[in-house]
Amino acid sequence: MEIKQIYQIAVEAGIEADPRGKEKVKKELAELKKKYEKMDKEDKNAFDLEKLWNPFSDTRILNGGEKTVVKDLMVGIDIEVGELLLAEILKKKGKKIDLVLSHHPEGKALAALSEVMPVQIDILHKFGVPINVAEGIMGGRIKEVERGLLPINHMRTVAAAQLLNIPLMCIHTPADNLVTLFLQKIFKKRHCDKLKDVIAVLKELPEYKLQIKNHLAQPKIVSGNAENKAGKILVDMTGGTGGPKTAMSKLVEAGVGTIIGMHIKEENLKEAEKNHLNVIIAGHMSSDSIGLNLILDKIEKKGKLNILNCSGFERIRRK
Repeated sequence: MEIKQIYQIAVEAGIEADPRGKEKVKKELAELKKKYEKMDKEDKNAFDLEKLWNPFSDTRILNGGEKTVVKDLMVGIDIEVGELLLAEILKKKGKKIDLVLSHHPEGKALAALSEVMPVQIDILHKFGVPINVAEGIMGGRIKEVERGLLPINHMRTVAAAQLLNIPLMCIHTPADNLVTLFLQKIFKKRHCDKLKDVIAVLKELPEYKLQIKNHLAQPKIVSGNAENKAGKILVDMTGGTGGPKTAMSKLVEAGVGTIIGMHIKEENLKEAEKNHLNVIIAGHMSSDSIGLNLILDKIEKKGKLNILNCSGFERIRRK
């Protein structure tokens, strides 16, 4: 299939699994289109037209033509200059690689990471935090992330891909949406009375099993203990990056008992402990692998791909 098809399937899958709901995402895209149509010529020239159909600014084709045919795909959680050089060496040794796919964003997709964070407002609201409070506590965090991205050398990896003439793309929030929905559905079906029950369910999944087998980061309780009641469970694995520490107390007030995430900042963890909020870190690379695997399952319905694992990713197919 062509790179453009892979891109479109990923975006469509991300919209279907979006915590805001498909209809709200479509409505926001329609509103953006109306704003674009009212822009003057200068603003239209500076506008990223992909935003009119792709609501995920951190998911983009970063190098290579849309019509490039892909049969052999190298996939990693983080693709940087080293992984691209590895791809070039492998190609010289006879390995076919038509496209390198990263989960974490680079280039313009990294520069715009903060633009996907408003989804966290809807997640907080969905779990009982008043919408005005959710907007208030997220506003400062979004600006903080935006400022933090300003000095980064966004184009370092993309420039390497251009010099090596290697097609490159990233799929971030769509994959995170899928793993969030996937796990949230599991915990809706499976009654987990205590935190030890939550850990047991996570350890059944092959991506987490693989981490355990290789003696790597595995699901771990970082706030609370194994005998604690789980209560209402929030799977917090999408929205670009971590939210503000002030969200911890608001979630407790809304009745959330346990958060399951990929990672947590130390200040957020201290705030969770202070508010007796249970926190389980499922594992970053393994959780990201689930999201990418779910995306790739959808992509491979359109055509089989030869996938080369790298940089923390392990391909596991599901029916």
